[in-house]
Parts: sequence; C-alpha cells; structure tokens
Amino acid sequence: MVIRDNPYSSFNFLVKLGDEGGEDTIAGGFSDFSGAGNERKYAEYRNGNDKDNHVRKIGNINTTDDVTLKRGIIGDLRLFEWFKAAREGSNDARTVTVTLLDEARNPVCQWILRAAQPKKWVGPTLAAKGGADVAMEELHLVAEQIDYEGLG
Repeated sequence: MVIRDNPYSSFNFLVKLGDEGGEDTIAGGFSDFSGAGNERKYAEYRNGNDKDNHVRKIGNINTTDDVTLKRGIIGDLRLFEWFKAAREGSNDARTVTVTLLDEARNPVCQWILRAAQPKKWVGPTLAAKGGADVAMEELHLVAEQIDYEGLG
C-alpha cells in the first residue's frame, strides 16, 4: 500500500457480496458502507494475595461490529431475497469485500467480512411531497471477522 500525504476520499468504493462464480454476486452500487469494527474484550483478574491494589487485564475474546450497506432502489431484489432466505432458516454466509479506490479508481485497500450474514433489511422512506430524495434500502450484516488489508 502506498503511504501518501493526503488521505483518500471516501466516495470511491466497490462492494462485492459473494465470490464470483460460486455465490450469487449482488449487483448495484452502494452509496454507504459503515460500522466496520473489531473489539477485543478483556477480563479483569486479581489474586487475593497480590501486593498491588489493581486488577490485571487478560485478553480473551474478539467481537465484530455490525456493518450497514445502503443503496438506491434499482429493482434488483437479491438483497431482500438473501435476507428472506436467512429469515426462513437458510445459512448462506458469504464473504463480503469492500474495496476503497483512489482518484484514478485503482484499488488501495479493502475490508473483508468473513462469514457475513444478513441481520436486518430496511426499505425506503416514501413521501408524496416530492423532492430530490432517492428511494433507499439498507442491509445490516453480521460477520464473524473483519479483516483490513492494503493493496498494491
């Protein structure tokens, strides 16, 4: 990964839900990707005969935050169908990859959500008053692990 003086813009990115050929890759660009995070949990422990009056922090489990993807309604029902299949008992965990692009649209880094599954689908807010709003849908994902990798 090239280290540069100015940070990358956050508006050029690609989202791939599933592997090419193996899983059903979902079409359509996304306008938002948020919530990617990992957290390490620590247990507090202290021996009763410790001379210092403080607890030790012992690392134990890691957790992964839920991720939200948003996009405009484009008539492609596969996001909702993936959620619906999970709701009905299907375990269709997928590898989801979000790739950040530079100004020339070259990949610079990516976030990989391993064993991602749909948790929540939110449909659009519709208002008859008109205006410049776009009908949007959201997909909230859970993942067992999120990795962050530099490219190039």
